[in-house]
Amino acid sequence: MLRLAGSQVESLWDGFLPEEVRVLPDDLARLDVLLADEGLLAPIASHWRGEAGAVGRSAVGHGRPTISMSTYVRLMVLKHRTGWGFETLMREVSDSLHLRRFCLIALGERVPDESTIRKLTRRLGPVVVDELTRVVIAKATRETRFRARAVRIDSTVVEADVRYPTDSGLALDSARVLAREARGLVAKVGREAGWVSDRSRAIGRRVRAMTRTLSRRTGERQAPVLKLTEQTGKLMARSVSEAKRLVAVARRSARGRGARAKLRQIQRLEQLIAKAQRVVEQIQMRMRGERITDRLVSIFDPDARPIRKGKLGKPNEFGYVAQICEVTENTKPGARGLILPATTSIGNPKEETLLPATAIELQRLGLCPREVALDGGFEKGPAHRALDPLDPERMFIAGREQPGSRRTQRRLGRYRTGAEGRISHLKRGYGLRRSRLKGHQGMRSWTGWGILTYNLDTLAIRTG
Repeated sequence: MLRLAGSQVESLWDGFLPEEVRVLPDDLARLDVLLADEGLLAPIASHWRGEAGAVGRSAVGHGRPTISMSTYVRLMVLKHRTGWGFETLMREVSDSLHLRRFCLIALGERVPDESTIRKLTRRLGPVVVDELTRVVIAKATRETRFRARAVRIDSTVVEADVRYPTDSGLALDSARVLAREARGLVAKVGREAGWVSDRSRAIGRRVRAMTRTLSRRTGERQAPVLKLTEQTGKLMARSVSEAKRLVAVARRSARGRGARAKLRQIQRLEQLIAKAQRVVEQIQMRMRGERITDRLVSIFDPDARPIRKGKLGKPNEFGYVAQICEVTENTKPGARGLILPATTSIGNPKEETLLPATAIELQRLGLCPREVALDGGFEKGPAHRALDPLDPERMFIAGREQPGSRRTQRRLGRYRTGAEGRISHLKRGYGLRRSRLKGHQGMRSWTGWGILTYNLDTLAIRTG
């Protein structure tokens, strides 16, 4: 059951507190005024009604009451402002009178469990967060007279929460997880259905042998490592074959009482088998010297991809490409504007591939900037075709197209360079360096909350 507003925050105990404790700090007080707008929660209510209508229920009268959505939004904003994890967030809010007051949690009320916030974040997903961002931008253009006169667009990598991938490491993870899920299925269908041996110890020995081989000072290291990698692939292939036989037998026996639970377990195991099979195929392709075009880098985050940016300190990153679009009122140094919902895609798309979706987002919000500044990675033709519906007066592409006088070129060049500083600001201050939620949808949700928090801070500065 959906609850948008919470209960009364003031209690009898608040009357005994000193005045400086009852008054929020300036930054939180300005955010409190912005988040008090009831229209901000309309996307959440609409999503909840859509979910309830899909199953023929009422969003208000069925199920246990949720936590207050106003409290949830404030908790997520606070999380991305501070960089705390879910458990740390709940602990800090529980111990702080100011944070309790900001999150609308009374002194005698229990702070929500961290799992409640995590599950709500997954349930609402990226679409709701992006809609919240649009509501904030519309509020800024309507109430603070924000006018989008310029826009700068650049792409960045949001890293997935994975360790550096290796074929042998993926095989080790696959063997361990495959055996664990198989044990859960065998517990439901019976030992006679089959078994998947846990080969993680055997693969682990070979992984450690690779580490010792790579630490040698001689040049004869490649051949032994390839041989050990091939052995891990063969061990993994045997586990995959056993898992496929187990699934075939278990599916035939999934009848009668408990059939749904068995089928859910079978489906999870089949998904893991598909991932493990990809790991085996990658190892086999490496042994044959073939190029791997769509490499799996994590069993737990299968949507993440290797992205090569050519940086000296970090030539390869693993995660997702997000296109950041910032609209500002001017092109002066230090201009701070509002950021649109990020455009993302699985893999390593080119700059101009994501640009049409960014242009559609600008049109959707009714923003028609006069000047557009783009990174040098954009091609002139596709960029003009994507942005022509906005009809900008001037388009600046670093190193490709620099219209206007020298003074205008220098001004737009400095303005475009500020996009890199803005991306660095988002990564350092709002969590866009690494997504702590798995999968492409999780990454979109994580990025969306970071951008929403940044926009709220920007509006708080404007209205302060």
